[in-house]
Amino acid sequence: MKERTMHAVPRNLTSLCPTIVRGEGIYLYDLDGKRYLDGSSGSSLVCNIGHGVEEVALVMTPQARNVAYNPTHCSVSQAFLDLAEKVANISPRRLDKIFGVSSGSEATETAMKFARQYQVARGLSSKYEVISRWQSYHGNTIGGLSVSGHTYRRRKHAPVLNRFAHIPPAYCYRCYFDLTYPSCSLKCARVLENAIRQEGPENVSAFIAEPVVGAALGAVPAPDGYFQIIREICDKYDVLFIADEVMSGVGRTGESFSINHWGVEPDMIATGKGLGAGYIPLGAVIMSSDMTGLMVEKKISFVGGHTHSGHLLSCRVGLAVLEYMEAHRLIENARQQGAYLLEGLRSLLDLKMVGDVRGKGLMAGVEFVRDKKTKEPFSTELNVAGQVMDEAMERGLIIFPGHGSVDGVMGDHILIGPPLTIERTQVEELVSMLKTSIEAVERKLSL
Repeated sequence: MKERTMHAVPRNLTSLCPTIVRGEGIYLYDLDGKRYLDGSSGSSLVCNIGHGVEEVALVMTPQARNVAYNPTHCSVSQAFLDLAEKVANISPRRLDKIFGVSSGSEATETAMKFARQYQVARGLSSKYEVISRWQSYHGNTIGGLSVSGHTYRRRKHAPVLNRFAHIPPAYCYRCYFDLTYPSCSLKCARVLENAIRQEGPENVSAFIAEPVVGAALGAVPAPDGYFQIIREICDKYDVLFIADEVMSGVGRTGESFSINHWGVEPDMIATGKGLGAGYIPLGAVIMSSDMTGLMVEKKISFVGGHTHSGHLLSCRVGLAVLEYMEAHRLIENARQQGAYLLEGLRSLLDLKMVGDVRGKGLMAGVEFVRDKKTKEPFSTELNVAGQVMDEAMERGLIIFPGHGSVDGVMGDHILIGPPLTIERTQVEELVSMLKTSIEAVERKLSL
């Protein structure tokens, strides 16, 4: 451990983390043999099919031995063609073109670039702006952070970010307008029209949103009817709708893509995480042939590919992941076990500092408050979500802490999303460990 922290730069610079050496199903094991239930599927819902899946591991070496990389500037691989066909088959009907990337951040950034270049191809070169929402997260690139609405993540890079407009989130627990669903008439969706008009429809290229907000809010799904209104507004003003499914896609919520819960087709989907399932870095942008067809017709090459876009070995692994999910009916399991998980988490509302529980499928969140009646958050200095994570780690449970649910800075929540292979008794184990972890923090805070 000392050697590693001297030479490697870990993501967590401020604490000594265990060294993970083995994984099996929903469990991870460290150097000392301690077992952890992976309640967040790695870092924020990546390992959808669990750890140590032999069917996926077995395709890696033969493919690498045969060929691992092709010159993507002048050729395509069979692995990419096969993966694209598989992804198209589980995507909304109109979205049948797939561009391969290496990460979720790269996927959202690439989607915005495709949107811009599509508008230029249409002769609408003034359309460049991408409107998004506050309390959102769309990636760690400059473009992704520009449309992200998470102050804590944005502030260190603020001078170099694009000044794009943001609208309030669809967040019923802390409604920006102090209204109550459904009598609110979904003002949080209708405000998009105001933003487009204020920016000028001739300047707005796209609107990007997470159907279920992940890290920035802790698994907050938009209410019923929200994305139907968003779709109508985008159509009215000739604005593309990009669904950020980096976290919520590929079966996580009990649908192949979470936007299906609203019965709406976006113009593009950015996805990642679960597509490679932690076995290999992989993501994709999914779009319609209308978009790519126009660019082909006008002989416009897409400017924005990366060295590993459509990486051959990654695509072969991604195909194995999707085949495993299909063979083991993991989307259906996510739907069934997700309902049971949310039922168990709602029992935690009896605890003193649990203010809200929300989610869809195996993507769930718990928000912590000092005062349940007023929804007053804890001070940021207390790092309550971090304390809950530490207590959970002590008990052998991995969760993902989050901050900024109130205003991008204040507010504590955790994200919970175990592998889609989880079983009923393991859900009970997860909820039990989480409950004792929260109770331990409550005792520390003398609540």
